Amino acid sequence: MSGHNKWSTIKRKKGALDAKRSKIFSRIIKEITVAVKEGGPDPDGNPRLRLAIANAKGASMPKDNILRAINKGSDKDAANYQEATYEGYAPNGVAIYLECTTDNMQRTISNIRSYFNKFGGSLGTNGSLAFLFDRKGIFTIPKGSITMDEFEMEVIDAGAEDIQLEEDIITVTTAMEDFGAMVKKLEEMNIEPENAELQRIPKNTVKVDSEAARKILRLIDLFEDDDDINNVFHNLELTDEMLAEME
Repeated sequence: MSGHNKWSTIKRKKGALDAKRSKIFSRIIKEITVAVKEGGPDPDGNPRLRLAIANAKGASMPKDNILRAINKGSDKDAANYQEATYEGYAPNGVAIYLECTTDNMQRTISNIRSYFNKFGGSLGTNGSLAFLFDRKGIFTIPKGSITMDEFEMEVIDAGAEDIQLEEDIITVTTAMEDFGAMVKKLEEMNIEPENAELQRIPKNTVKVDSEAARKILRLIDLFEDDDDINNVFHNLELTDEMLAEME
């Protein structure tokens, strides 16, 4: 199936270059904590927790860390995390959409505002940029011994809009409404994704020159390094040549 755009592939490549394991684990631990507080510690009766545990396994998080995170979420004295989203513009009209999980909203918004200001961007009002992105389910799956023809038939029935195979990683895209059905289908097929989450895919991208892209990527890196920020979505167009130049 043809790709809707190269965004998820580029994001995954860049993530592989940039990712800090401690940040990934921190994000997953917070997700497990929130899931337990929301729906209890039993993954069988808590789909959000079940997905968080699957993502933890996909990130090679040790089992002991997962169990500690579940126990931490069950503790009535555990940090009370809140989820929030923030939107704004980087230079050159590039839209930035941030998904956060924080135990101190004032600290989070203060940091976000300072990052935008440092690079000549601006924090917008909530809801002002949401129309620029489509929410999609994105599943990254190691190909392993999967037979692609059979796999494609099964996941198309479960709502797959797009299937990509690159460097032995299968990326499946679904509509937001079909995310749960795809999680269930992969469980039935005994296939464990490396990662499964709802992402915001830009409807259109903004082209800038290499110098401007470097500046915007430095801003994006600041956001990605902040422990309160789980996901950074943007509509900056990045070509393979531009990424190679920036490595």
